[in-house]
Amino acid sequence: MEYGLIGEKLVHSYSPQIHALLADYDYVLCPLPKEQLHAFMTNASFKGINVTIPYKKDVVPYCSALSEDAKEIGSVNTIIKRPDGTLFGHNTDIAGFINMLQHAGIKAAGKKAVILGSGGTSLTASIALKRLKAKEVVVISRSGENNYAALYEKHRDAQLLVNTTPVGMYPGNGQSPADLSRLPHLESVADVIYNPEKTALILQAEMLGLKTVSGLYMLVSQARKAAEMFTGQSIPEEKDAAITAVIKRQTLNLVLIGMPGCGKTTIGQALAEKMNRPLVDTDKLIEEKAGKTIPQIFAQDGEDYFRSLETQALREACAMQGCVITTGGGAVLKEENRLAMCQNGRVCLVQRPLELLARDGRPLSQGDHAIENLWNQRKALYELAADYVIENNDTVAAATNAAMEGFYEAAGH
Repeated sequence: MEYGLIGEKLVHSYSPQIHALLADYDYVLCPLPKEQLHAFMTNASFKGINVTIPYKKDVVPYCSALSEDAKEIGSVNTIIKRPDGTLFGHNTDIAGFINMLQHAGIKAAGKKAVILGSGGTSLTASIALKRLKAKEVVVISRSGENNYAALYEKHRDAQLLVNTTPVGMYPGNGQSPADLSRLPHLESVADVIYNPEKTALILQAEMLGLKTVSGLYMLVSQARKAAEMFTGQSIPEEKDAAITAVIKRQTLNLVLIGMPGCGKTTIGQALAEKMNRPLVDTDKLIEEKAGKTIPQIFAQDGEDYFRSLETQALREACAMQGCVITTGGGAVLKEENRLAMCQNGRVCLVQRPLELLARDGRPLSQGDHAIENLWNQRKALYELAADYVIENNDTVAAATNAAMEGFYEAAGH
């Protein structure tokens, strides 16, 4: 290969898409078991490579020279083969981390920062924060003096928190390494995880009104720096934001919510076809798990049992990427459901005049004033969960176009 990425597990990597948007060269994923690393590096049949977990330190001895950043951090994520055949190692993660914070408007200068985790990315963040003139940088690990108990006892005055642990990363969606409500002086939170887009940590930070940033921008920014080394050409920094938006548009889910019978399923089918995306119907997932229809679940097992199945289905569906997801009318009732929807997606509220809502096969839509009562109970929750709203009072095509345009706007231009 000419250019590519080596690592142990690369199945979820965004790197090929990012590099395709950065420059005109072939970029391939090359998963390597540990026993093949030595042969690969000594053969060095490439022009340039990126290196990810767990080989960033292992490749250092194969490099004849290192950049100052690579020397300081003790690891390499970008290698160039020089004309004489020797390898030059660099680390673009520090610059990527700094660019991420600056893009998000997160200030480190004069602030007390805590970093969760003590691995390689923790060192990257520590070096970057010191370069940004942070007043104090504290590394929190599971053991030692600065452990998680000490975080809440000795470091409650932290103003900036950075997560470099894998806690909350797919497939562990919904887990969080810290409770931000116990850190009353926090102003900003950065999480280097990018799948899901919004970890439980980031979602809690948003609810607390803190400035936040997730790791996708850092991933793109460090890739741009690597691409400049591969090509020998400068790439405008503005590319970082543009490519981040493109990747979000490709990977985020479009989640449809709304009243029973408002047309979510029909619009979802049309969206999936038009956007060439998988369609995930959470009501169908529920029926498959239960082995019976939703009306039968309500009649035989009750609403509480149905809601527990609904939460399981939403957790499973919303951990996916790049899907159109249709939900039941009551999916917004639980906070954990609403959080699941927005961790990896943009949520579209489908509105339709109450008198036009379909009622057949919908247990909670039966009886006099049932629809009006449901709407009054759920209106505020729909609005709380939604990133944007469309009206379904014309054609399916019109509603589909509105949902798609709103999604692209909400995902980022």
